[in-house]
Parts: sequence; C-alpha cells; structure tokens
Amino acid sequence: MKKRRRILRLLLISCGAGIAVLAGLFAIAWAMTPIPDSTQKEATAQGSVIYYRDGKSVLARQGIDRKLVKLATVPEHVRQAVIAAENRSFYEDAGVSAKGTARAVWSTVTGAQLQGGSTITQQLVRNYYSGLSQERTVTRKFKEILIAMKVDQSKSKDWVLEQYLNTIYFGRGANGVQSAARAYFGKDVDKLTVAEGAYLAAVIQQPSRFADPKGSDLAAAKARWQSVINAMGQTGALTPEQVAAERFPELTAPKKPFELKGQAQYMLEQVTAELNRRGYTDEDIKGGGLKIVTTFDKKLMAAAERAVKDVLPENTPKKVRTGLAAVDPGTGEVVAFYGGRPSQSAYYDSAFSATVMAGSTFKPYTLAAALDNGFDLSTRVDGNSPLRVASASKPIPNDSGRSYGQINLVSATQNSVNTAFVDLGQKVGLDKVAKTAESAGIPAAQLEKHQSAVSFPLGVASVSAVQNASGFSTFANKGVHMEAHVVKSVTDSTGHKDVVKAVSTQVIGEQAAADTTYAMQQVVKYGTGTAARLYDRPVAGKTGTTDKSRQVWFNGFTPQLAVAVNMFRDDNATVTIPGYGTQFGGQLPAQIWRAFMTEAMEGEPVEEFPKPSEYGYTPDYSTPDRDTDVPEQDYTPPANPDEWNTSEPEPSEPPFSDPPVTEQPDDGGRGDQQPEQTAPPPTQAPDQPSPDVDPRVTGDRDGPSA
Repeated sequence: MKKRRRILRLLLISCGAGIAVLAGLFAIAWAMTPIPDSTQKEATAQGSVIYYRDGKSVLARQGIDRKLVKLATVPEHVRQAVIAAENRSFYEDAGVSAKGTARAVWSTVTGAQLQGGSTITQQLVRNYYSGLSQERTVTRKFKEILIAMKVDQSKSKDWVLEQYLNTIYFGRGANGVQSAARAYFGKDVDKLTVAEGAYLAAVIQQPSRFADPKGSDLAAAKARWQSVINAMGQTGALTPEQVAAERFPELTAPKKPFELKGQAQYMLEQVTAELNRRGYTDEDIKGGGLKIVTTFDKKLMAAAERAVKDVLPENTPKKVRTGLAAVDPGTGEVVAFYGGRPSQSAYYDSAFSATVMAGSTFKPYTLAAALDNGFDLSTRVDGNSPLRVASASKPIPNDSGRSYGQINLVSATQNSVNTAFVDLGQKVGLDKVAKTAESAGIPAAQLEKHQSAVSFPLGVASVSAVQNASGFSTFANKGVHMEAHVVKSVTDSTGHKDVVKAVSTQVIGEQAAADTTYAMQQVVKYGTGTAARLYDRPVAGKTGTTDKSRQVWFNGFTPQLAVAVNMFRDDNATVTIPGYGTQFGGQLPAQIWRAFMTEAMEGEPVEEFPKPSEYGYTPDYSTPDRDTDVPEQDYTPPANPDEWNTSEPEPSEPPFSDPPVTEQPDDGGRGDQQPEQTAPPPTQAPDQPSPDVDPRVTGDRDGPSA
C-alpha cells in the first residue's frame, strides 16, 4: 500500500514537474514570439488602375486585384456567412480552437487530410504577417497559434475580421471580398444578397475549383453553398424560413485575364516611366491601389492608328516605321500617338523612344530664335547656292544648286532654303538657336554635340515625334512651352488626388511666335507642305526630309493641337514605298497628318492664328524661281485636295563634309537639298529592349514636299 502511494506521489510530482516545465517552455515561447511588426506585401497590396483621360475608360490594370474596404461596408449577412463557414465560434474563442488545433497538428504529423482546424484569426495570421511560411510543420503551426492568441488579445474581433475579408483569396484572381463581389457577381460588396454572400463564403475553402464550376464541380459548389446557408440557420443568422427560401445565385461569366492590345503596351510603358520620374515606385504602381488618369484620349488614339493604317499601303516594308504624336499646346498633354506595329519589336515605339534626325522641321526653331532677337520677317538672308561659311571646310549647297538670291524669312521658310537658314543661324548665333530649341522641349543632350556646326539650323540633331510635336506646340501657344506629359492625375488609396502641373516656360515673345507661325502657314499654303491643308481651318507646319530620304517628317499645328509625323527605317536605308517611290516629308507623312487632323478637328471650333507683324511682304521676282514665292492674295488653292501639289524634286547629292559634325541633313525640296553624310540608325530611349535591328538615327533633308 505504501509502495503504491509512493509510486503515485512520484507520478504526481513528475506530472507536476512536467507541467511546470511545459508551462515554463510555453512562457519562454510566448515571450520570444512577438506579433510580427510587418505584413506580407501581397496581403495588403491593392492593384492600380490606369485610365484614359476621361477617367472612366480603363487602359490597363497593374498588380493584385484587390480593393480594401471597411468592415462597415460589408453587409452583416456576408460577414455571418463567412463566420458560419469558417469559424462559428469566432466572436467567443481566444483566436484558436482546441479541437481544431488538435486536428491540424495530427494532420501535420500523420499527413492525413482531415477537416481544417484553423480559425479565422489563425488564417489571418498565416496570410497577413511576415515571417510565417506556408510549410506544414509543427513548429510553424505552434508559432501561428501563439501569434493568433496574441493578436486576439491586442486587436478587436472586428479588426481581425476586416483584415481577413480584405486579405483572403476568393478565386478568379480576386483578392479580398470587394474584388470577389465584382468578379463573381459584377457588383460592389455592399450590394450582395444573402445567397451571393453565402457563395463567396463557400469558395474560400476551394477557390480554384469553385471559380467557374461545371459538371461535378458545380454539384459540389451547390452542396457547399447549401451547407453554408444551413450553417447560417444553425448560428441564428437566418431563420428557418429564410434558409428554406434561399436559392443558389447566378454567377457571372469569368472575365478573361486583362491583356494589353495595340498601342496599350506603349502607353503603359510611358505612363510607368513618367510615374517613376515623379517619385512613384513600381511597388507603388502595382500595389498602392492608385487611380491613374492619363492624358491619352481614347478616340484620338484610335484616330492616330487609323490615319497611319489607312494612308500607308498594305505592302509597306516591315522595316519602315511610322510615328505620330499629338500634343495639346495649352497643357502639354500628349493626347494621342501612334508608336508603330507592336509586332515590329516589343517595347520600342516610334513616337517616344525613337529619335531620328529632325531635318528641316528644325528650321522653325532657328526662325523663332531670330525673330525673338531683333530680326523680323522682312530680314534678308543669303539664299544663293553654294554658300561659303568660314568655319566650314566646303561650301554649302541648295537642292540642285538652286540659288534664291537675297530673300526674306517668309520665302526662306516657305521654300525651305538651306543656305538661307545657315546664313540666318550665323547671324543670330547658334547658341541662341540651341537655347530656343531646348526651351521648347528638345533635351540639351540631343543638341550639344551638334550646335557648333554651321549646319545645326538644318536639323542635324535627332528628336522624337513627341519632342518635335511638343516643340511646335510652343508656337501654337503664343511662345509658351508647356512640359509634355502623359499623366493627368494620381489618386491614392486614401482618396488624396495629386494633379500634375506641367512646367511652363516662356520660350519666345508672343509676336515672335505669331510671326514664326505665319511663315509656317505659307509652307502649307504654297510651299512644301500643301498636302497637309485642311478644308476648314488654318494650318501651320514644316516638312523635313533627310539625306537620301532616310527619315521624312511633317510637323504641323492648329491653335488647338500640335502633331508630328515621322517615317524612317530600322536599318537607316531610304524610305521607299512600293508604288509610291522614295518618300519626302510632304508626301505620305503630310497625308497621314491630314488624315489624323481631319478626324481630330471634327466638331472643334475654327480658331485663327494671331496676326503677324506688318513687314510689307511682296513677291520677290528677283529669285531664280519666282513661282515659289507667290503672295497670298494672288493664289487660289484647288477645290479638290487631290490636285494639290505634293511632289518634290529628286535631291542632288554633292560631296560635302562639315568637320564639326558626323552626320549631315539633306533637304530634298526646293532649295532644301543638304549634303550627304552617313548617319547611324534611330536611337531609342534608355533601358528599352532593342528592336530587331539596332535603331539609332541622326540625319535629315527637306524639300518642296519634305
């Protein structure tokens, strides 16, 4: 008897000691397992939505499909459905369930697939906090239990439920109950019915199987849904009559994964790049729940693509690229562009990324610099060919050696006379020309290596279509340049809205802008750009064609919109279109420009350009070709646009080299021929994947339609 008592006493002491040891170990584990101070990024990340300029049409979606909502937004019956399905004792337990934990531990040890034992709090801890893996180990499970108990002590039940509903994955790519409501029923969570809320609760256990159930999966989904409804009756969330009355809800068809089509990838690339420049990280964009409104007009984007595809023949060589960019002069917003066929090479577009020689589209910057520095439209410059400049090793010729004599700046612009602009650049100073172009939005880095060359005014520097459209928008905006940008506003997940404010720069005086515009109006009326005329409103513009037609341009504007169109090849060869021959700026580029602007300006009020200075413009009959210098009052344009002259003479190619530069533009129109130089292929923006052929170009030449 005594022996039995002694054994019992030893057993009790051993049990007590064991319990004490376990208690001590638990206390140590409790003390050493704090609630993690960081959450998993994926648990709270909200995807951002990028919109067109109307703020309604979705352009792209980025990141995780989740929109966080407050618990008060979630109807009571939806909350009760989730509690009934996942953790009926949620509001009474301490964050863990003894029975459920025992089942889970046994399942982990044996590998047997038993009923799940994790409470809502445990599920939240596992998916919400950093530092907890998804591995099925006893150590991980024990740590999860400890943290769940601590969370239950330090946080309210409503806080836990709110985070859980916003964190859990519901299938169909939907994270959180709000996204799930949109994915399964096409409505916000606060509009869900009892039956719909019960279905969302039902899919939590098997989100992939029940995302779009059919056949046996549909039968299983209905059975699971019914069990949730019955459980709601058992918890008192529904009356027996309500349970009997509920019917399986109708699910919407799953949406196809969001994919970018056409120009959308180019748009997304530019929006992302600009957001990065403005301080938004990629993590902000993909997980910050931002509402990003871009400057892109959905209709004008479609119009830009139509203009290019409708004008260019189907047999256009694949290596020929076309870029179009449209900028609002008053705001600097890039409202539309065409970056080329995405199949040509991914992530490389012809509007933003490609920089090619500006050619004679650069001459207006020289003209504007002169008019803003004491010169006027009646100023005479040397249009003879060749022109000898002391700093050049050889004389500079015009197209076909044509001479124009001493001509005013209107005639020089209208006929795009190379020697006249070289002479003007020498008179005004190349530093002033560079300053004007830079202030108008052409990056200094693209100008610096060329601005000491006598041919600088002829467009040896390379620019993109967006940069050139932005530069010309300065003339349309009375000499004020508005920084080109593609983002209108960014609204964060808290509702704070950041509206982009473009940098404004007074480039030239208002009268200098008006006079520059007037000279470019003559280009479209009577000069090299007649193919760009619009039926109902005034247009100002400039053509550009580089040596051997390697790059061809038309830049033009109305008071409301500035648009640049360029064409070039990946391999820097001559732009030749079967059936259309070698191209000049006044041909297909001008026709594309007109096609786009005809649609873009439809319904827009007709606005007139500011009046130019009085300068006594009269025909200059002393020039070798007086038909190219016709006064406005003596000219009546043809009624049929098809009769407008869009031809250009074949450019001559006399040998010439200008030591300060390595590439030389060549304008193949009336007096626009420039000497031949070898130019590299088109350049692309930094950090962009290369196209099939390395695109780096820097040349130009311009002519009667160039």
